[in-house]
Amino acid sequence: MRCARWTLTVALAAACLAPTARAAGLVDIWQAATQNDKTLAVRNAAHAAAQPKRDQAAALWRPNVALSTSVGIAGSDTATQGAQFSAPGLGTSQNVAFATSVNSGVAGRVAVTLAQPLYSPLRRAQQLQIGLSVDVADVQWLADRQALMLRTAERYFDLALAEQALQVQQRQLVAVQRASDEAQDRFKLGVTPVTDTYEAQARLGSVRAQRMAADIDLRLKRQGLADSSGLPVADLQARLPLGPMNDPPAPDLDAALAAADAGNPGLRMRRLAVDVARQEAARYGLRASLTVDVVAQLAQERLSGPGDFGNASNRSGNRSIGLLLNLPLFDGGSRDARQLEAMRLAEQAAAEVDSTREQVAQQVRAAWLGLSVGTERVAALAQALHAAEARSDATALGREVGDRTTLDLLNAQNDGASARLALAQGRVALVMERLRLAALAGALDEPELRAADADAAPTRLP
Repeated sequence: MRCARWTLTVALAAACLAPTARAAGLVDIWQAATQNDKTLAVRNAAHAAAQPKRDQAAALWRPNVALSTSVGIAGSDTATQGAQFSAPGLGTSQNVAFATSVNSGVAGRVAVTLAQPLYSPLRRAQQLQIGLSVDVADVQWLADRQALMLRTAERYFDLALAEQALQVQQRQLVAVQRASDEAQDRFKLGVTPVTDTYEAQARLGSVRAQRMAADIDLRLKRQGLADSSGLPVADLQARLPLGPMNDPPAPDLDAALAAADAGNPGLRMRRLAVDVARQEAARYGLRASLTVDVVAQLAQERLSGPGDFGNASNRSGNRSIGLLLNLPLFDGGSRDARQLEAMRLAEQAAAEVDSTREQVAQQVRAAWLGLSVGTERVAALAQALHAAEARSDATALGREVGDRTTLDLLNAQNDGASARLALAQGRVALVMERLRLAALAGALDEPELRAADADAAPTRLP
C-alpha cells in the first residue's frame, strides 16, 4: 500500500511539475478560429459576393448603350406611280413612275442605341431591394462572427473548467489516498475499526473513476478547441477568470433592452426583410408600371444586288432622339395578384419582427439577471469554499483526536472539492453572461473578448 501511495504521489508531482502548454489567450484563439472555421469561411465568401450588388443598384440609373449589326440575304421591290420629277435642264415631268428591284442581294444594318431612364418606380424599387439585400448580407456576416465569438469563448472556458476539474480531482485523489493509508495504519494499531478502512477504499475507487472521467472530458474539450481554432493541441491551455473584482456593473435593464432592440442582428435582419417585402409590393403598383426614358438612335442600312432592272443598291440612314413613355394598360390581373401576395408577405415579415423582438427581450432579461446577480453569487460561492476548506481542516483535526471519523473527513474533503468547482463555474458563468448580453446588442467584438480574458490566469493546483 505504501508503495502504491508513493507511486501515485510521484506521478501526480511529475504531472504538476512537467512543462505546461502555453496559455493561449481568448483573443488569440478567436483570431485563429476566424482563419480556420469552415462555416465562417462560407459566410465570408457570401459576404464578399454580395458587395458588388451595390454597383449593380447604381447601374440601374445609368445610360445603356447598345451596338447592333446584322448581315444577310434579302430582296426588295418598290413601285411608285403618279410622282413628279424635276431636274436642272430637264424640266418638270408629271405622273412619273419609279420602280426598283433587288431579287437576292446582300443586306446589312448597323445601329447604335442609347437609352437613359428618367422615371421608373420599378427601377427605384429594384435599386432599394438590391441595397437592402447587401445590408442583410452585412448583418448576417456580423451575426456569424459574433456567434463564432460566443462558441469560441464557450469552448475556451469549458476547457478551463475541464482543466480545473481534473486538477481538483487530482488533489482529491491524493487526499483520499492519504486518508486510506492512514486509516489502514490506524486499524493495524487498533485505534480505528476496520469500517474506516473499507470506507476510505470505497471512496478512493470512486475518486479514481471520477479522475479518469475528468481526464477524458479534458482531452475531448481540448481536441474540440483545437479543431475549431486550428491550433495544435499542445499549445492549448485555457485560463480561468479570477473573479468579478474588475468587472463593470451590469447595465440598466431598460438600456440593455433598448440596445438590443436597436442593434440585435436577428432583429435587424427581420426589419430589413420587411423593407424588402414592401419594395417588392411597390414593384407591382399601377404607378410602378409607368416608365419614361430618353432614347437616341443612329442607324445605317444597305441592300445591294441584281434585280429586274439590273444591279441596284439601296442605302438609307436615320437619326432620332426623343422620349419614350411606356404604360401597360391591362395584363389580365396578374400585376394586382402579385401585389396582393407581396403585401401579405410584408405583413408576415412585420409579424416576425414582433415575434423576434419578444424573444430577444426574453434573452436580454435572462442574461441581465444572470449578470446582475452574478457578482453576489460568485461572492457567496467564494465564501462557501472558504467555509468548506475550514470545515475540512477542522474535521481532519477532529479525526486526529477521535471526535470525527474517516467518513466525516472524506465527506468534508469532497464538499470542498465541489465548492471549488462551483466557484470556477460561477466565475465563468458571469463572464459568459456579459458576452451574451453584448452579443444580443450586436456589440460583441475583440475588445469585449480582451476584457473577458484580462482578469484570468492559468489553472493551477493549489
